[in-house]
Amino acid sequence: MKTEPTDTKKDDSLLYHPPKSIMRKANIKEYEQAYAKSIADREGYWAGEAKKLKWFRKWKEVLDDSNKPFYKWFTGGKINIVANAIDRHLETHRRNKLAMIWEGEPGDVKTMSYHALNREVSKFANVLKSMGVKKGEIVTIYMPQIPELPIAMLACAKIGAMHSVVYGGFSVEALAGRISDAHSRVLVTADGGWRRGKITDLKAIANEAMDRSPTIEVCITVKRTGQEVHMENDRDFWYSDLMALPIASPSCETEVTDAEDPLFILFTSGTTGKPKGLVHTHGGYTVYTSTTLRNVFDIKDEDRWWCAADPGWITGHSYLVYGPLINGATIVMYEGAPNHPYPNRWWSMIEKYGVSILYTSPTAIRGLMRFGEQWPKRHDLSSLRLLGSVGEPINPEAWRWYHEVIGRGECPIMDTWWQTETGGMMIAPLPITPLKPGSATKPQFGIEVGVVDENGEDVKAGEEGKLVIKGPWPGMARTIYGDADRYAETYWKEYEEQGWYKAGDSARIDEDGYIWIIGRIDDVIKVSGYRLGTAEVESALVSHPAVSEAAAIALPHEVKGNAIHTYVILKNGLVGDKKLEEELRKHVSDEMGPIARPETVAFLESLPKTRSGKIMRRVLKARAMGVDEGDLSTLED
Repeated sequence: MKTEPTDTKKDDSLLYHPPKSIMRKANIKEYEQAYAKSIADREGYWAGEAKKLKWFRKWKEVLDDSNKPFYKWFTGGKINIVANAIDRHLETHRRNKLAMIWEGEPGDVKTMSYHALNREVSKFANVLKSMGVKKGEIVTIYMPQIPELPIAMLACAKIGAMHSVVYGGFSVEALAGRISDAHSRVLVTADGGWRRGKITDLKAIANEAMDRSPTIEVCITVKRTGQEVHMENDRDFWYSDLMALPIASPSCETEVTDAEDPLFILFTSGTTGKPKGLVHTHGGYTVYTSTTLRNVFDIKDEDRWWCAADPGWITGHSYLVYGPLINGATIVMYEGAPNHPYPNRWWSMIEKYGVSILYTSPTAIRGLMRFGEQWPKRHDLSSLRLLGSVGEPINPEAWRWYHEVIGRGECPIMDTWWQTETGGMMIAPLPITPLKPGSATKPQFGIEVGVVDENGEDVKAGEEGKLVIKGPWPGMARTIYGDADRYAETYWKEYEEQGWYKAGDSARIDEDGYIWIIGRIDDVIKVSGYRLGTAEVESALVSHPAVSEAAAIALPHEVKGNAIHTYVILKNGLVGDKKLEEELRKHVSDEMGPIARPETVAFLESLPKTRSGKIMRRVLKARAMGVDEGDLSTLED
């Protein structure tokens, strides 16, 4: 039965009702009353969800808010995320169930049961122990999307070490900076990975980063592509060699960690240019990711779950690795590009592996839309039950294509809003929720959302305001690694009296209570769902010898959502031309990675600034889009 649209008052209120077959089998049958109950007794709600997990020792207190905004959850409780993601399944029918189906871009396939995954994780945990990795230490991981990446993450967690995963598309500077910030002694990488038929030379980048990061003593390298790479004596070891040694015993006890012990740090871009290493913990994160995934995507034991995000981003952490494994799902993972060698790669994999839920970004949807309907229509996509969207608001046109062409008009789209900082989904529908294309719908259980004005007052229905989360939740980041003051200042200072979290996004709530995310308030550019600080892009441009000043803005892009457009003032006597523009675009790509490559570089004599010297990026954006420039009273010239 198809999801039928119902015209209501406004165009943006077109309602799509879920099919009765989905509603009948849904884990949660009703939202409004259950949500009200979860808000009335938040601690009771989260305690109930926590009881579904395996604890070594039960918590004494659900929420400790004695040191706001440094909240603690499930204090006194003893847990380990791996005890829930792997160990507890070994005592059930899931022991021999597939935990992972992985396909490499060249077409090679690996599958692993929960039993086999446990064996690999235990072996690598013992390898890390043999390299002196201790509880609380941070291991940096820089890899392509191969099974050894989640295995390395889980092995760190198993022995109580923290992991810091750096996206495999990042450059030398980005990797070196993140290694230094984490003071990592051990790096796990690969010789390379496959992307659009070409090898990304990760080991060469890792080698250069290690030259700049004197803390690294050990580098473990997975042989993925087999090309010649430089290995340094006493520092570099092949993963396969270590895993074949007696030290790599398939038996390793899972470390008992405190609920508030850190699980990982993950860096996200800030407006000041210096990435923030956000800290997530074993207890609250385990409860939050497993609960939200189970609720939003209605996970069933027979599901084959494909979250197409890279584990280098929070979506990969929460909903490719940890959340699905805690729920005992079978995860699908793919190494390469969605359109290689042809634009039907994803659709053929859905058919081949019987994928029942696909969770991806609007960027990927828009990219595949460009190739038309004939590619997906060659494949049987009837195994799909639900679809998901993450990374940025999905535009209605892409929503409808995703729904009609990929979902056959039968699969509700779970459009989710959340952040690296939140740990998991905050605003998202349930499979029983009537949907409006482009709206993330309503808050998750236990989460209270507000859209407020400059004074912290709720704005009227339909009006734009600042998005806030009214109170703490278990999945929240606990701090910024090594910079607690910045954490409090960035997220909690503005609404300190109310105890609200500042999301940094603008939004509106319509008359039906549906939430519409509009975009970033601060100077963070979201390209293809990835957050990049304008200051980082500008710093990369100014590091070029020809540039004295730079400004970066985001402009709408039909595939990426946003594209980076930059403006530079050249040093005296230099003249900009096409050759220099291309050189500067390449320079940013080399400094930050291809994701940050600007669409354009414009040469200006001056930049619009306030009298205090702050670049007015909104003026540049208004001029580029040909709209009203607004209040210019603070403009220097």
